[in-house]
Amino acid sequence: MVPPLHGDTMILDKPEMWHGKNIEEIVGYRLSLVRGVKDFDVNAQTGRYIELLHELAMAEQSTESEVTFEKRPVSDIEQLKNNGLEMESPPHGLVAPIKSFKTSSSIRVDHRIEDVYYDKDLHANSAIISLYSRGLDMSTIQRVFSLGMLGYRNKRKLVPTRWSISAVDGGISSHLIKTIELNPSVDQFEVYKYSHLGNSYSIIMVPDEVWSFEMQEAWFDKFGNVGIAIDFEDANGLLDYPSNVAGAYFAARLGVTEHLLKRKRKAGAIVLREIRPEEYILPVGVWQVREGVRQALLDKTNTKKEFESLERAYSYACASLSVSQTERIKYSKLYNGYKRRPRITDFFQHTRVHA
Repeated sequence: MVPPLHGDTMILDKPEMWHGKNIEEIVGYRLSLVRGVKDFDVNAQTGRYIELLHELAMAEQSTESEVTFEKRPVSDIEQLKNNGLEMESPPHGLVAPIKSFKTSSSIRVDHRIEDVYYDKDLHANSAIISLYSRGLDMSTIQRVFSLGMLGYRNKRKLVPTRWSISAVDGGISSHLIKTIELNPSVDQFEVYKYSHLGNSYSIIMVPDEVWSFEMQEAWFDKFGNVGIAIDFEDANGLLDYPSNVAGAYFAARLGVTEHLLKRKRKAGAIVLREIRPEEYILPVGVWQVREGVRQALLDKTNTKKEFESLERAYSYACASLSVSQTERIKYSKLYNGYKRRPRITDFFQHTRVHA
């Protein structure tokens, strides 16, 4: 994707810079980009176009480039309809097949990316963790992974953008889950809240010695009917891809595990997301889920409330949402599993009664 502009255009394709922007501004950034398309074999690692894309992906800053298209670019919506592609992705501007492509001869390379790019004996997931640990932003890591720049020499592949985003969010959060498992648990039930871009988040931290995570998404259609989608994992991890919530699941899980790592704590977690279609007029990508959860859990937002019971915490979490607590609890595996699980305190209470 290239902007028809000169100068520093990084913000146009850098979600980490979009916090505080409204949906019209973000859609404006996306529509400013012209997308060139070209068919490649999924195993392609050499060739002029691939090598140029790799160079651009390693650049530290915006780089001048020049693209010639085979035909006049058309709107992204029109192209999607013609190709029968998925229309749930964030919007782009004009799109057309590429005829030729060249970049500035002076590209300043980010050595963090260069290190893992030339290490052909490093597993792709280890490369992702290395880039994350060295402070690279998520959108850059996802782009590098999508271009097949990471992993063992003979196993590098081009990956669709949507898949690369989930793979990076999922890989990093899985690593963080293992990192926090020996930490002490949070002491009380904690609730955090945040709203942006027509999305409201309530996050419940559950005191527990083992990891568990659930994400619920709720929305109303144009007829006022409510829809709820839920995915869940316990300490054994996901049994399958979270197809109900999809990529948003991994994005939210990353935000939660980052927070617990920073605090040197562990917990179970429930993320409640409510989508307001009158405000969220166009999808902008799962980055807004990741950033929404991150913002909710920031110390400076100061939304944290503590409770002594899961019932009270859940009630408070749902108080600012349209879908009722009763409706959400009905589908919650984490809530219902937690309530049914015997506690050591139950044993002591039983002992006192029959002493």
